[in-house]
This record gives sequence, C-alpha cells and structure tokens, in this order.
Amino acid sequence: MITRDSGVRNRTEECSTCRRRTRHQVSIEVRAESEGENAAFSREPYRVTDCLLCGTTTSTRMNTV
Repeated sequence: MITRDSGVRNRTEECSTCRRRTRHQVSIEVRAESEGENAAFSREPYRVTDCLLCGTTTSTRMNTV
C-alpha cells in the first residue's frame, strides 16, 4: 500500500541522470514494507523526487536519512 501526500512541491535539486540541477517534483509517500497481517504496522515514510526534465524518479527512506 502506498499513500502519497497531496502537497506536491516543485524544487531545484541535483539530478544524477542529468548531472545538473533541474526542477523536481517532491512528495512524501507512506509505504507498507511487508504484506499480510502485520502490513499496517510496517509503514515507512519515503521522500520521492521526480526530475521534470528527464523523468528519473528517486525514493529515499526517511528514517534512514
């Protein structure tokens, strides 16, 4: 299960594919990392960035940052 916030933000960030700073769409997703009976207890926040130039998507688990 993935829940994405509706407050999408546009920012300028470094893109590893473009190898320069480009505009990115940034959001936070809550992802269930396991399935089955305990899935409701295994949700973790991820920061998701989408490069608006090349389309590369990067996600970072927030509790490991």
